[in-house]
Amino acid sequence: MECPVCSSKDIKILKSKTISSKTNEINEFLLDCTCCNHVFKKSTTLEKPKPFRLIISENGNSKRTNINIYPDDELSSGDILISDLGKSEVRSLELKSGKRVKFSIAKNVNTIWASSIDIPSRIGVSINFKGITQAYKVDLDREFRISADDIVKIEDILFKVKVIKTLKKKMTRGSAKASVIKRVYGDPVNYKKYDFDLTDKIAIKKE
Repeated sequence: MECPVCSSKDIKILKSKTISSKTNEINEFLLDCTCCNHVFKKSTTLEKPKPFRLIISENGNSKRTNINIYPDDELSSGDILISDLGKSEVRSLELKSGKRVKFSIAKNVNTIWASSIDIPSRIGVSINFKGITQAYKVDLDREFRISADDIVKIEDILFKVKVIKTLKKKMTRGSAKASVIKRVYGDPVNYKKYDFDLTDKIAIKKE
């Protein structure tokens, strides 16, 4: 909002009220420009929030619910939503045409696909024994960081992290949070020391 007299955006709200109809919400404001002291009225009209289908992934399982969103709101990948199923992060948006996109106005969206952020991140671990792979799924705190070249213990195996596959890319250097890691790849080593032990984080072991 800006002052109709001096165009300043330094506006103070003196009074406000909301008038609700079947389809819209009308917000009426009494405003004061702090630059020229002009007092004026302004109103905005919004469509009422509508229910949108929300599918939340939790470690391979999906839960469905609805979440109320204003139709003109912008939605994008990475947004955090709070529903009756807790906090989730938007991964993609399915339009009414069936196309999956990363950004859209809510009224064009049919389904919001998201992943829960109220539970630990489940990431894959693959250890290569000269052509034979031992694989695990481990549950880690979402802020836990793994770096390329970390020495990791899992059960009686020590391995060096070679590649970190995140939601967006593969990394051979640097580190990433568990919240964005899909899988880490490593080779066994004969070291005696290690950076951390994932044994008690094992959720699934694939023989």
